[in-house]
Amino acid sequence: MPRFEPKNPDFRRIATDTFGRQQAMRTLGFSIARMEPGEVDLAMDYSPALTQQNGFVHAGIITAGLDTACGIAAFTLMPAGSDILTVEFKTNLLAPASGTRFVFRAEVIKPGRTLTIAEARAYALRDGSEHLIATMTGTLMAMLQREGASASGRVLSPA
Repeated sequence: MPRFEPKNPDFRRIATDTFGRQQAMRTLGFSIARMEPGEVDLAMDYSPALTQQNGFVHAGIITAGLDTACGIAAFTLMPAGSDILTVEFKTNLLAPASGTRFVFRAEVIKPGRTLTIAEARAYALRDGSEHLIATMTGTLMAMLQREGASASGRVLSPA
């Protein structure tokens, strides 16, 4: 895999802050386990509150983890003042999400000025090993900050 140079030397702090503002990730119990330019690993412990009728973690939860991993991986390569938005993804659910902990590994495949392509894999940890349960290919858009707007894209009113 190619190594990428971040456009923002403060990418770790900015990406961590962006992840931290995602209330959904906090609610679901996700955390950042590892981060490098163009790469991120997220982790989540099993919780019965996140399961479907058969006791497997719900596909929507797995998809949310893959999507966020792709987004944060892409965001690590974006310039200062950018924000990130998913514009498309394709998920393949390969096996039931059964395990004690889940890891979501994403890497940028092709960074771009506006659009970045990333891929992610979700693993269930059980029986002392990782089991691949899902994959995603995502397209992420850099939203460059406009004058008078915050990094989240909301227009700021004058003080």
